[in-house]
Amino acid sequence: MQRRALNPWLLAAAIGGVLYPFAVYAGLTRSGLTFLRPWGLVAIGLILIGLRLFAMRRVAGHALPTGFAVAALVLVALLALDGEIAAKAYPVVISLAVAAIFGCSLIWPPTVVERMARIREPVLPPQAVAYTRGVTWLWFGFLLANAFVAAILGVWGTLSQWTLWTGLVSYLLMGALFLGELAWRHHLRSRA
Repeated sequence: MQRRALNPWLLAAAIGGVLYPFAVYAGLTRSGLTFLRPWGLVAIGLILIGLRLFAMRRVAGHALPTGFAVAALVLVALLALDGEIAAKAYPVVISLAVAAIFGCSLIWPPTVVERMARIREPVLPPQAVAYTRGVTWLWFGFLLANAFVAAILGVWGTLSQWTLWTGLVSYLLMGALFLGELAWRHHLRSRA
């Protein structure tokens, strides 16, 4: 099987997304970085959204560009209302945009997870399709919960709490969810 090359634009967006909460923390707490408050931070978020759109421009369907375009519009609208909240909103709108993509795929199959599974196995048995649908629901729920926690911390939590959640804890939970699902899938396959 031929391996697909890693998309450098998507990699840049992913690394930028991981580092973004720390840029917000530094931008809002360091006096030497006042140029980042809040316009510069929101601009970084918009650039990261643009990178995601550019990296995934060949992905079929309208949910992807629509979700990220709405995310960008929400950031700009929030900037007009409250700059600090807008700076903290990037992880929230990204989680919601990706949740929307997963949710749309549940309404209009094939699901996101099924599409990814078919890259490795083009022919999936019906029980595998049902399993991918369940995993899509799992990620949809996780992404909504992640957005909710990030939003609550962004509005009512401290900057340190928000940074810890969006820069570390949520990624650890994503990794645990990914590895747990992978282990469960291998367990199910070994029983079959």
